[in-house]
Amino acid sequence: MIRVGIVGATGYTGSELIRLLSGHPQVQVTALVSRSEAGKPIASVLAHLHGLELPTLSEYDPDALAKQCAVVFLAGETGFAMEHAPALLQRGMRLIDLSADFRLKDPAVFAEWYGKTHSAPDLLHEAVYGLPELTPAEAYGNARLIANPGCYPTAAGIALAPLVKTGLADTESLIIDAKSGVSGAGRSRVTVDYLFTELDENFKAYSVERHRHTPEIEQTLSVASGHTVRVRFTPHLVPMTRGILCTAYARLRETVSPERLHALYTEFYQGQPFVVVRPLGNYPATREVYGSNRCDIGLTVDLRTNTAVLISAIDNLVKGAAGQAIQNMNLLLGLPSTTGLPLAGIAP
Repeated sequence: MIRVGIVGATGYTGSELIRLLSGHPQVQVTALVSRSEAGKPIASVLAHLHGLELPTLSEYDPDALAKQCAVVFLAGETGFAMEHAPALLQRGMRLIDLSADFRLKDPAVFAEWYGKTHSAPDLLHEAVYGLPELTPAEAYGNARLIANPGCYPTAAGIALAPLVKTGLADTESLIIDAKSGVSGAGRSRVTVDYLFTELDENFKAYSVERHRHTPEIEQTLSVASGHTVRVRFTPHLVPMTRGILCTAYARLRETVSPERLHALYTEFYQGQPFVVVRPLGNYPATREVYGSNRCDIGLTVDLRTNTAVLISAIDNLVKGAAGQAIQNMNLLLGLPSTTGLPLAGIAP
């Protein structure tokens, strides 16, 4: 069994990691770290985890983690991983970071968008950006550190990568309009904006001028295309718990029929069990991937404007966070990518 620890175990992504890993046939959760709840049984903080045999929540201690774990998921706030990853790596652990700390390769870009100097810039190029459907399998080989992608970049990157990689998209025209459930803000974000009375019966755009996931989306698409890509990205907050629906628009460099576009996407994602390219005329909804590690894509071409329309749907806490992190762990350890992960969603 693979001994696994979770730092930041009581947050939304941490608790989802616990839920999913509890059903993983090759994993034993041996350490759960929470700075605010140390000493408590996890089920006393997260009652939905009652009945699982899990360790008591503990303080962060790298030496203890090294004795208890081979793999550690870092599910803390931005800034924690870059501060502590060097010490954990020195102790021989393999890390999967769910924060933004190691996603961006350029420390200057990180500083510009996150407002802080990166304290471990030497690890940025070592870290493998783990979007499994787009990351070469050989990159996982001897990797010590995986940067788990953000939820919006996952939905947008999977939706647009085939178009930019083949050169069919005019990369000066990319527009991404995405809507997310409120769990994307994290469990610790207790502010007026996230009160039920503010969210219910409401739908709004936020971070319109600049959102922190913009450079990550651009980096993903730039790698796919082989040249610098810029996007216009606008996120929206929807009064639901989970899910992201991403609608992306790309002006085409040549006339492409919907049938040809569908064939391109079907071929591109052939053999990728977590990407479902829907039949033409069939578009995904967030409830259809709720609880699943899938990304479903529906697509068409507006022939009047020669614009491709790509619609992707994910569960932001599964494929957008914890599920994808476990998918990355599977690949890191040479397991089938689907091990312990749900393909089917939850309905009704």
